[in-house]
Amino acid sequence: MLVVVTGPARSGKSRVATELASSHGRPVVVVAGGRETDPEMARRIAHHQAERPVGWRTLEVEDTIAWLEDVDDRECVVVECLGTLVSRMMEELVWDDTDHVSEQAETLLGMKVDSLVERLRDREGDTIVISNEVGWSIVPSSPAGRLFRDAVGRATARLVDGADAAWLVVAGRCVSLTDCSRSVVWADVSGESE
Repeated sequence: MLVVVTGPARSGKSRVATELASSHGRPVVVVAGGRETDPEMARRIAHHQAERPVGWRTLEVEDTIAWLEDVDDRECVVVECLGTLVSRMMEELVWDDTDHVSEQAETLLGMKVDSLVERLRDREGDTIVISNEVGWSIVPSSPAGRLFRDAVGRATARLVDGADAAWLVVAGRCVSLTDCSRSVVWADVSGESE
C-alpha cells in the first residue's frame, strides 16, 4: 500500500505519518534524507527523532534510491521526506551554482526523480511518503530553487496519482485527496434551468 501525506511546512504531516505507520503493527523504518548542515538543522532532526516511537529503525540515506534494497517488504517505510531526497539529488547537479541550471541538470534530475517515484510506487511493502507543497509560497528567486519546487511538485502529483490513499494536511487537519476529482466542470451560474 502506498500512502502520500502532503502539505505545507509545520502542518502536522509527520504526526499523521507516525499515526498511520503505528496503526498496523508492522516494523517501521524511517528513511531520512536530511543532513545536519548547521545547528538549526541538527535541532530539527533531533526533534523528529525524539517524536518517533521506540523501536522504529532510522535509515539515513546518502544515495536517494539504493536504500530501497536495504528494506524488507514486511517493513512499513516512512519517507521523511520527499523534499530532502530531491534536494540530495540536486546537490550533485546544481547546488554549486544556484544562478544557473543547465538543461542537462534538469534532464538528469527529472530522470532521477522519475526513477525514485516509480520505485516507491512499485514497492511491495507498505510505504508512507511525506512531501511538501513547496509551490504554495513565493516563486523562488534562483533557478535552482525553481527547479526544486517544480521537481517536488511533479513527483508529489505522480505519487498521489498512484497512491492507495493520499492526505493533504493543513493546520493540523487532514483532507482526503483519494477521491478528489482530477477534472472540473464549468458551473452554470446563470440560474436558468433546462
